[in-house]
Amino acid sequence: MALVAMMSVSFVSCKENANEAETEVEAAAEEAGEAMEEAGDEIAEEAEEATEAIDSTAHAAEEHMEGDHDH
Repeated sequence: MALVAMMSVSFVSCKENANEAETEVEAAAEEAGEAMEEAGDEIAEEAEEATEAIDSTAHAAEEHMEGDHDH
């Protein structure tokens, strides 16, 4: 009987550890997903700023080229 009791405690303990590990994995996956989403947002913002800078430079170059034709 003592052996059966020890085995049941051991199996329950393993099951609890497995549940804890699963919870930790889920939490880590959620954090990773949030970090990836934030990184994606930052990349989108940087791309938008770069596009605006390119457009501004292109516009300035066009104005400069138009000014050269007047002289």
